[in-house]
Amino acid sequence: MSDLRETRLEKARTLEALGRAPYALGFAPSHRTAELQQAHADLPNGEERAVAVAVAGRVMTRRVMGKLAFFTIADETGPIQLFIEKAALLAAHPDEPEAFAQITSLVDGGDWIGVHGSLRRTDRGELSVKVSDWVMLSKALQPLPDKWHGLADVEKRYRQRYLDLIVSPDTRETFRRRARLVSAMRRWLDERGFLEIETPVLQTEAGGADARPFATHHNTLDLPLTLRIATELHLKRLVVGGFERVYELGRIFRNEGVSTRHNPEFTSVEIYQAFADYHTMMDLTEQLLATACREVCGDTRITYQGTEIDLTPPWRRVTMHELVEQATGLDFHTFGDRAEAAAAMAAAGLATPEAADSVGRLLVEAFEQAVETTLVQPTFVMDYPVENSPLARAHRSKPGLVERFELFIVGRETANAFSELIDPLDQRARLELQQLRRQAGDPEAQTVDEDFLHALEVGMPPTGGLGIGIDRLAMLLTDSPSIRDVIAFPLLRPEAREKAGTDAVG
Repeated sequence: MSDLRETRLEKARTLEALGRAPYALGFAPSHRTAELQQAHADLPNGEERAVAVAVAGRVMTRRVMGKLAFFTIADETGPIQLFIEKAALLAAHPDEPEAFAQITSLVDGGDWIGVHGSLRRTDRGELSVKVSDWVMLSKALQPLPDKWHGLADVEKRYRQRYLDLIVSPDTRETFRRRARLVSAMRRWLDERGFLEIETPVLQTEAGGADARPFATHHNTLDLPLTLRIATELHLKRLVVGGFERVYELGRIFRNEGVSTRHNPEFTSVEIYQAFADYHTMMDLTEQLLATACREVCGDTRITYQGTEIDLTPPWRRVTMHELVEQATGLDFHTFGDRAEAAAAMAAAGLATPEAADSVGRLLVEAFEQAVETTLVQPTFVMDYPVENSPLARAHRSKPGLVERFELFIVGRETANAFSELIDPLDQRARLELQQLRRQAGDPEAQTVDEDFLHALEVGMPPTGGLGIGIDRLAMLLTDSPSIRDVIAFPLLRPEAREKAGTDAVG
């Protein structure tokens, strides 16, 4: 690689000596390549069209055959062939007899170039720009990955995403779909009167979720801070302040493990609607995700990793107790204490970790072990134990449970919603229990946020709240097996490498 780099660096110096700067200030394309392909689809084989065009792109392939050369360049919209003829260049620039030699010897795969010319369709049917002039836009000092094999090393694809994007149309399409997904969700919410209001990333209290935060420090204020683990508590303050429909779509940070489903930095949207409950939010979730799916994929029936998924509403709605009983035969309503529930679980072959210190927490364990991965089609799992849901309202008719649902698709949690807890005294008691768990050694337990509790005491209307994981939803709509496939630059352990060369051109 060092020899190749030195060769390319020498070509850059040669270009500079010839008055062709290796790194241009700009270029003005008249068309994008896809526009030309569409507008001139009627040009017959072997014929030319005297229309002046200017295109720019990265050189992907090059073939030199005597006095004729064929390059392929690609811009964001796709590729187009360059038809480079020595005689044509000489006719256009009689004072530059070496023009053909220069473009064929000094331009490498990976370089960005701009060309002017007319159009020609080759005898084999390839629409081409017949080059009359060219300019180097950016000389690449490193070669591209092999055209046929691409990036076989999966980790290198994530580490050097720019190379992955260059050689893989599928990767580019994944991120286009993700962008369309985000735009579609924002548009749907905006059209229904929801306001997107940004909340702080740096916080004095990490709240709104059971998660370990990243810690940082503000030097000027000499203040310990955390990166947010959720936007929930600040968005609820906005509802207290009188905004009836608010949301925020943004980055969340949780100091947790890395897997095909988890990245410490991820994107979510949280949505809050006054005068609503978790049934309202189920309807909203169905409509929002079905609309986004249609806009991104063209239909609500998609295929994920070989399995057909139907996102056409309505979706299945079922309680956690019912699902666990169907899968294990265990009716958690009948257990009087943790010991009885743990014994029944053990007899059914389920693990009973010590951290699951109540009947409700064991119910969630049984669900995660025996049910979660089986929920392939979209399913709203309803009515969670109060112990696992410190920010959700107590169920209106089921003691010990809260009005909460999680949406599962392909065995993964994709959304989480509550009838929000608006009673400040109940909320304080629950957060104090969370803080006791934290003091006992649970790093993911929440703390008491006094300002949030004060806001609730000012008065919050009945509210439904919903959080959706954008990355997992993007995985579903792009048929991606790993969360790293839909995050442009996922967090990776630093790679030991030799220091890159820093030679200056010229």
